[in-house]
Amino acid sequence: MTHQLQLRKPLAFFDLETTGVNIAKDRIIDICIVKAMPSGEVVIKNQRVNPGMPIPVESSLIHGIYDEDVVDAPPFKAVARMLAQFLDGCDLAGFNINRFDVPLLVEEFLRANIDFDMRNRRMIDAQRIYHLMEPRTLSAAYKFYCNKDLENAHSAEADTLATFEVLSAQMARYEGMPAKDEAGRAVVFQADVDFLHALTMNKNVDLAGRIIYNDKGEEVFNFGKHKGVAVLDVLKKEPSFYDWMLKGEFPLDTKRRLTEIRLRMFTNGTK
Repeated sequence: MTHQLQLRKPLAFFDLETTGVNIAKDRIIDICIVKAMPSGEVVIKNQRVNPGMPIPVESSLIHGIYDEDVVDAPPFKAVARMLAQFLDGCDLAGFNINRFDVPLLVEEFLRANIDFDMRNRRMIDAQRIYHLMEPRTLSAAYKFYCNKDLENAHSAEADTLATFEVLSAQMARYEGMPAKDEAGRAVVFQADVDFLHALTMNKNVDLAGRIIYNDKGEEVFNFGKHKGVAVLDVLKKEPSFYDWMLKGEFPLDTKRRLTEIRLRMFTNGTK
């Protein structure tokens, strides 16, 4: 299997099946990674995971994976280093990865004491491209771009391979066409990883979007009573809010980013 993407480094498409949709609480039970290499080669890796908790029946009815299917699978911690090595040096791509798959994957890595650094990775969300150009779901996107019906939807491998084909078809369809970025600015669509990252990236500081950048590039809270207020201002006026977040049911990545901002405040001497 080969591809037509213009790559300077490997681009890893991936999809997760999980116990639920709570980034802080839920766990991975299945992951598929389709790694597209600059040479044109494609490498596929599948990994079932025992989540260490019961799989809710409502989740099993969606993806078809039940407790008995993962009882002999390894815990994520046992395969975390292998997966991190497989993804080493890769940019990431997928369908709705900005909001769910990447935050949950990073959360699992952090629980396994692996700092999966996202800062030097490009991230391409085929869903964002699709919603910007043709608002639909993955199954409809697959039908629209590839003229195929998506069989075995919500199977990690089927969804990941479908996303891979969708993104490839998007490149062929939209190359050179006028488009609008997240800020509504006119751009010309390019089949280039840097462009696609800029087009589909969000304003999140943390992966879960609890802290975002405002139009001035300042970190602001994106929830609750301090929504829209600069994080530094809140930490100065209400220091206890930091302790409340660290003790609360927020993703580890959110707590890490908040701590980095707080440390920067003290480093800069602005208490």
